[in-house]
Amino acid sequence: MKSITIEIAPEVLAELEYMVELHQQYGAPNPRQSVAEMLKYVTGAIADGSRRPGSWERELLAMMGLVAQCDEHRAYRSSYGKPQEIEIER
Repeated sequence: MKSITIEIAPEVLAELEYMVELHQQYGAPNPRQSVAEMLKYVTGAIADGSRRPGSWERELLAMMGLVAQCDEHRAYRSSYGKPQEIEIER
């Protein structure tokens, strides 16, 4: 597994830590036990939305303006990463 370093603004980190604290204290539909665990889940959802145009995750990407304006990003892909060959229905 690859790892990267991400810089988070202190005020954003404080909010994420507070979210985790609320999850631990009160529960949540999808609770997380740490900021790292929460970010791993969120980045996984972003990746799923990138490769699955009809998914709920894609709606998040579209709302944030993260969907590229090209046919390749409108095509469903069953696996992660850049495809070796892509067939796009036109």
